[in-house]
Amino acid sequence: MDTTPEPPKHQFPSWSGPTNPESVLPVVVAILTAMALQLWIPKGYTLLPRWPLLVLEVLLLVVLLGINPLVMRRRTLLGRCSAWILLAAIAIDNTLSAIVLDISIITGRVSNDAALLLGSGAAIFVTNIIVFGILYWELDRGGPFARHAGERPYPDFMFPQMASPNVAKPNWRPTFVDYLYLSFTNVLAFSPTDTMPLARWAKLLMTVQAMVALSVAGLVIARAVNVLG
Repeated sequence: MDTTPEPPKHQFPSWSGPTNPESVLPVVVAILTAMALQLWIPKGYTLLPRWPLLVLEVLLLVVLLGINPLVMRRRTLLGRCSAWILLAAIAIDNTLSAIVLDISIITGRVSNDAALLLGSGAAIFVTNIIVFGILYWELDRGGPFARHAGERPYPDFMFPQMASPNVAKPNWRPTFVDYLYLSFTNVLAFSPTDTMPLARWAKLLMTVQAMVALSVAGLVIARAVNVLG
């Protein structure tokens, strides 16, 4: 009789298993905040018309609230694909706006208008934080529904609570606020801070986000200070 002990089965941490559905309200608040900023900045203080971005954001709200008004319980392929397409379109639109602003600064088209520089830069900067925060939330471990069901135990982002579970509650899970904070710190530090990207797609997205933020903040602030000085 073979008495060789069986190798121990891999034990996944508690945060990788099934959990309660996540609220959609923080995502809605973030999108509404971006829209409010874009509407608050006068049209004369932006280089490109903002209505295409606002339309995309309204459509994203319709998709999110139409399928899951309060809690992320209902998963549909149409809803997920629509959200991905809209998020990609918002990110591309905002990145193109950053490129246009950078070129306008370099070529001197808006070199003497500090209000235009700061208004356009603020809208792009805040939108950059929010849209990439939603992207991280939608993609990490397959998205909120896959995380809720515990379908993918291996993380794409390593949060501090995962590396040091003794500092968090046993049932801790990353929610949208955690991904928004990750996005915020990435654009300020232009690099990972307390949360490390593990997946290649996460590293690439964080690189793109940091490049957009660096180009906008560096050129806008430098030129605006020059003009005001």
